[in-house]
Amino acid sequence: MLPALALLLALSGCDNSPYPRGTAESNTLLNAFQERSPRTLDPTSSYNTNETPYTYQVYEPLYGYPYLATDDYSRLEPRSAAAVVEPRYLDAQRNPLPADADPARIAFSVYDIPIRQGVHFAPHPAFARDEAGRYRYHALQAGDVGDRRSPLEFEHRDTRELTAEDFVYALKRHASPRVEAPVFGVFSEHVLGLKELGATLRQADAELRRGLPASALDRPFLDLRRWNIEGAQAVEPHLLRITLRGKYPQWKYWLAMTFMAPIPWEAEAFYAQPGMVAAGLSLATWPVGTGPYMMTQRITDRLHVMERNPRYRGEPYPCEGTEAHRRAGLLDDCGKTMPFIDRIVSINEREKLPHKAKFVQGYLDLPAIENQTWGIEFLSDMQDSADTAKLYQERGFQFPKTVDLTISYLGFNWLDPVVGRGDTPEQQARNRKLRQAIAIAIDYEEYSRIFPNRAGEAAHAPLPKGLFGSRHGTVEGHNPVTHRVVDGRVLRRPIEDARRLLAEAGYPGGRDAKSGRPLTLYYDFQRVPTPEIRSELDWFTRQIGKLGIQLEIRATDYNQFQEKMRNGRAQLFTWAWHADYPDPENFLFLLYGPNAKVGHDGENAANYANAKFDALYKRMQSLDDGAERQRVIDEMVAILREDVPWAFGVFPYAAAAFQPWVRNGQPSVLAFDRAKYYRLDTQMRAQRWAEWNRPVWWPLLLLPVGLALLAWRLRALWRAREAAAGRSGEPAGAGAAKAPGRAAA
Repeated sequence: MLPALALLLALSGCDNSPYPRGTAESNTLLNAFQERSPRTLDPTSSYNTNETPYTYQVYEPLYGYPYLATDDYSRLEPRSAAAVVEPRYLDAQRNPLPADADPARIAFSVYDIPIRQGVHFAPHPAFARDEAGRYRYHALQAGDVGDRRSPLEFEHRDTRELTAEDFVYALKRHASPRVEAPVFGVFSEHVLGLKELGATLRQADAELRRGLPASALDRPFLDLRRWNIEGAQAVEPHLLRITLRGKYPQWKYWLAMTFMAPIPWEAEAFYAQPGMVAAGLSLATWPVGTGPYMMTQRITDRLHVMERNPRYRGEPYPCEGTEAHRRAGLLDDCGKTMPFIDRIVSINEREKLPHKAKFVQGYLDLPAIENQTWGIEFLSDMQDSADTAKLYQERGFQFPKTVDLTISYLGFNWLDPVVGRGDTPEQQARNRKLRQAIAIAIDYEEYSRIFPNRAGEAAHAPLPKGLFGSRHGTVEGHNPVTHRVVDGRVLRRPIEDARRLLAEAGYPGGRDAKSGRPLTLYYDFQRVPTPEIRSELDWFTRQIGKLGIQLEIRATDYNQFQEKMRNGRAQLFTWAWHADYPDPENFLFLLYGPNAKVGHDGENAANYANAKFDALYKRMQSLDDGAERQRVIDEMVAILREDVPWAFGVFPYAAAAFQPWVRNGQPSVLAFDRAKYYRLDTQMRAQRWAEWNRPVWWPLLLLPVGLALLAWRLRALWRAREAAAGRSGEPAGAGAAKAPGRAAA
């Protein structure tokens, strides 16, 4: 009977798949995310890599980067714009200037950007109108939202065409007090009138919220259409004009980020109604864009599903690439309409081991869309084990590598009294020497040897190789504070140098020279420790311990970590930065004072402030690449090396991971809208799932033997009891009512 049962189960398709039947054959991309759901998908606020898998698939900025890029990282392509344009320059009297004019003469840069016609937003109830042309869902009252938890639960949905006004509205949102805007500090310095709009909107918002408690979730709609700014205008329905102060060559790169994705005013008005926030309905959770995909399902911290936007216009797969791209089959889909995939399912995997196991089993097409360190993880496994290498090769896993534009660093909170800037010149000198000692002690060369999954090249400055201004990999580009040159080789300074600096800082042997108390520092880590993370934290503790300093770990999940950073409550922290655009500004602005996290909601997480550095930064922004710009960058880097707001850490290696049935998979440095390029061979996936995860039935064949042994044992016990009862002269079971211990031996 049991062999027959096994056959029946096999024929019925029983397996260990975590997905519903038919998933393997469906045109669905399967990936996973760790920790918690993204904190926000609002394109004005979103600035973290765990959010880009969603924002860049749902939203379309004006520009984008080629997916099949070469070494020229600076090349841009139109996305929602019809063309990539060059600015025209004006002097203070608004007279035209030539393109090569002295930056000192340029008072204004004007970008006239044509918007692609025939582009529509994904269907959403915010656009739905009734028979009279009125918006159906723009006058909701308290209680009307009911138990709805998704925009798709509203009966009516509609769309409308994209216009230049949607970009004007998006740019204004950076000045809104209702929106967390991390680059408002940068944008307001350049976009004409944006800083002044911020002051106006704060006053208008205060008027609207008068009489409401500070904790009120429902607030009247702050309609940004009421205010105009010179820096953002819809000259025609499909012509956007952006006017900047002075010359700012890097502006074109900001136009390739979701900060400049179009935002329809209808969506913000819809989500501003009573009951929406309490129901979890907002742009932070349910974005409204013109991109190839739309969010259709969200179970917080468990599941996110995006499906093909039915109103997406479609784009041709690129035909231009290198010979290496052609050999890898990355040009086979030339000219075919994208996106290829119908549905993207992201499941939550909190632990790394089951996350990896699902990929090895084939149940993830790629471990994660945004994370390009997984390939390094698997390549490291192959180096450690010949059996693992054989398995991965047999299964045809793809781990393409690339040079990434990323830095992972240890930051010091400049606001902290111990490791920060310091209030007096004496304290500033002490704190600086403490930071320098720590930067020497943390041996990032050893880090890469011990943790190959997080390995990289030790950084001597903020700029990775491949960006203008970087001197990484050269002897003259070494950091003299942390390293020295011996026989032509760059080596980390000995720990004795760090201990000397520590003593000069007032902490000989890791103890306060005045009080004698041991120095304890607090390291804020952005993930809940798991076994594989614990070893890394222990390593950091030992590195600091070489100086006699005690390190206390304060670990949280990523969302809580971000909140702590926004409030400036961290002391030491590790963070990473991936290039948004291929210019040194994108890394140096991480240490620009007006871009501080505290007080400005910027990306200067260390809250570093140095007036000389800030002045050089402004000078560097207006310069074209050349000798003068290199000189300014070198001076800025020298200041950072001396001040040590960061221990520079590593420039990590990068490699993606794909199953053999994923076509067009490659690591990309700056193209975050990756999902539309992927194509699945679902027939191969179904076949491989069956081959790699065959049910193991032989244990069922042991079940009859086990049952027979159990029956034999029970019969033996019964016969022994019968024999014992016969010797005592009592019928079997008669002793059951006697007191314990009275039965015969």
